[in-house]
Amino acid sequence: MSDSGAVCQTGGPLLFQAVFGALSVYGPRVPKPLDGIRVIDTSTGPVGGIATMVLADFGAEVIKVEPPGGDRFRSLPGSPMWLRGKQSVVLDLHGSSGREQLHDLVSTADVLVVGGPPQRAVRWGIDAVGLVVRHPSLVHCSITGWGEIGPMANVPAYVSTVDARSGRMLAFAEQIARPGPVYSALPVAGHMAAHGAVQGIISALIVRSQSGLGGRVTTSLLQALLPFDLNELLLVQCVERWGSGPIPYPANGSALPTLNYHPVMAKDGRWIQCGNLLEHLFLSFLDAIDLYGELLSDDRFIESPALWSPEAIEHARDRILETVQTKTADEWMAIFHANGNVAAEPFLTPEEALDHPDLVANGAIVEVNDPEHGPVRMIGTIATFSETPAGVTRPAPRLGEHTVALSRPVATEVTPDAPSANRSSVSIVHKGRPLHGVKVVEFASVIAAPLGTSMLADLGARVIRVEPIDGDSFRHLLPHGIMAVKTTAGKESICIDMKSEAGRSIARKLIAGADVVVHNYRLGVPERLGIGYDQLRIDHPRLIWVAVSGYGPNGPSAHRPATHPVAGASMGGAGYQAGSVMTEGCLTTDEIRESARQLMRANESNPDPNTSAIVASSVTLALLARERFGIGQSVHVDMLTANAHANADSFLAYDAMLQRPAVDANHYGTGERNRLYRCRTGWVFLTVTTDDEWRRFQDVAGAESDLVAVFATRDASEWEDLLIAVGVACVRADEATPGMFCAHSEQMLVNGFVPLATHARFGVMRRWGPIVSVDGGASEYGPGVLAGEHTDTLLAECGYGEDAIAQFRADGVVASEALSPFLG
Repeated sequence: MSDSGAVCQTGGPLLFQAVFGALSVYGPRVPKPLDGIRVIDTSTGPVGGIATMVLADFGAEVIKVEPPGGDRFRSLPGSPMWLRGKQSVVLDLHGSSGREQLHDLVSTADVLVVGGPPQRAVRWGIDAVGLVVRHPSLVHCSITGWGEIGPMANVPAYVSTVDARSGRMLAFAEQIARPGPVYSALPVAGHMAAHGAVQGIISALIVRSQSGLGGRVTTSLLQALLPFDLNELLLVQCVERWGSGPIPYPANGSALPTLNYHPVMAKDGRWIQCGNLLEHLFLSFLDAIDLYGELLSDDRFIESPALWSPEAIEHARDRILETVQTKTADEWMAIFHANGNVAAEPFLTPEEALDHPDLVANGAIVEVNDPEHGPVRMIGTIATFSETPAGVTRPAPRLGEHTVALSRPVATEVTPDAPSANRSSVSIVHKGRPLHGVKVVEFASVIAAPLGTSMLADLGARVIRVEPIDGDSFRHLLPHGIMAVKTTAGKESICIDMKSEAGRSIARKLIAGADVVVHNYRLGVPERLGIGYDQLRIDHPRLIWVAVSGYGPNGPSAHRPATHPVAGASMGGAGYQAGSVMTEGCLTTDEIRESARQLMRANESNPDPNTSAIVASSVTLALLARERFGIGQSVHVDMLTANAHANADSFLAYDAMLQRPAVDANHYGTGERNRLYRCRTGWVFLTVTTDDEWRRFQDVAGAESDLVAVFATRDASEWEDLLIAVGVACVRADEATPGMFCAHSEQMLVNGFVPLATHARFGVMRRWGPIVSVDGGASEYGPGVLAGEHTDTLLAECGYGEDAIAQFRADGVVASEALSPFLG
């Protein structure tokens, strides 16, 4: 590693370099899952860039192919992060010579990543159809905007464009007091698509290690938005089938937050996000702020908080808001830390979050000496691996730095590694299900970890979900268990009393044949239940043990609970979506109430799925490491690091760094070329990123400078048709909410993004499909399941007879949820 590429984990700028110079962070070289794998990346911008950054962090040699003048998104402030660890080759792919050189490079590669519309890959001769035939060991990954086929396949696509057309901006409606959709600021579709690509590539490499054959991996920004709709697709279908749904639909966006998830303003004007989802956490919060006794002395609050009357809730809300204003944010956070059972974090910007004590303590912040920008602090690798740790090995390359050395390689077909004697249980005979044969046992609740394991199920893994005796608490938040339909998709479920020795014995039998154990227990709980890593690896040395937590294992908050709003607030995403309300002064309780409403509306559920993506990527990487090196290991994934990665456009700091573009006061967008416009009827979203696109826009719209007036002259659908026809990204932004779009969009249906599945309670319904497909995907995808739906079957598989199973049920060791079909 050259001096210009020095990397260190740091609790402060240049600390490591000042003491140790350019020595490796990790000391002696240890294996990485992707050692010896060569990746050619022809994509542009941060989506493909983040995917191949992850591959580079885990050992791959990544060669970025750039056009003359460079990737046009190098000017983005986040580029030193997503370009790190790579080499740069400049090729003009518009000419035959450049394409020929690219094909020479591809002949030496294990993986090719292609971005953009499908027709461009065909034009350059790097579409999967031809390449996989010529290079049968190649893993070909395509990242598109809208999918490989369908009426919108070749429509210009940026993250905001896809957000707008698929209803995500309409889902933020009523965040502020104006009609119409609201700009969605955080590029979560890019984060999810990048990790869809990682999961697909790694899964295909696992299959290749056994068969010698590569495969075709496809993902898109459109399907990457599927994880962020938690229940609306189901609700839409219920209303259309039965005339009513399990809960009122659509949701009331103007409602105040629940008391559990309430943002509160401290004495110094700083906001704190609460995340006390479960009753015991909320009561701990009341105790920490010295309101517990006061409220209990009032007859209105004797019952469980779930039974408080509307009047009582509003009284409690005012008392909470008034009480929190008596101390500063730092004073409250010290109290919450001491209590240890309160989920809360202050709202931070990504720049502030770079110094978050838990990120620093867990080694999640690294410093790179970038050749263009000097010292750059940034978020490090996605997770902590005990045996095959990832690491940032070099900074972003200068444009074309490696052109001479790499652009004319000797064209030799890649030969995959010989199959290892330490084989995993992955089968190669199940097309579209690359993780077939992998058994995952999940001890997890709510969203982040369970949704991550559903992503593994979509890739073919068998996922067995161990739930508490009365089911995951998440099932009980809304009627008919609708919240768990998504997070249990494709799994089997057994309900076990893990507090009993008999229950723990059953769990150990389930784990006996497992490849992966995933849990989201708090620190120390797995050991008390007998499923800690050191306990299990004695008998299962090849086991991959994955802990999903809020804060990671080593920082000052390692023992504290966390839920999605606190990660959204503390890593900067929620504040960015909230906009100017973060800095507006509040003089009255009513003003605080309204600001809190806007903040909670901005802090929607994305932090959980953002973490789910990292869970699934980490498991696949650990499986590949085991396939190649024959080792199991522990893996730690935390919500802070995951959501720092979801804020990758701004989660770094260096001299003269440009800041995120501010969202305008009305939440239309970030400037006239990236914003919502109201039309004569309806709304559109316009994205223009180049001068050429701007000229084409002006050819259609005219040269008027007042775009608000221009767009008001035509209907939204007319603008969409006119501008898409000339290659300008301008789409309807108000045609359908996410659930309606998923249920009825031709683009979704023709690509198979919402396959049919039969749920035990809701019948045949369209479910949220996979975020990535390998070799065309599976022929079918499993539905969500009821709590304990497979209890008896799994017990029989563990060797228990009918009498033993009946006794377990009678003793309350195991259970199953009663089936009650939903009939509207």
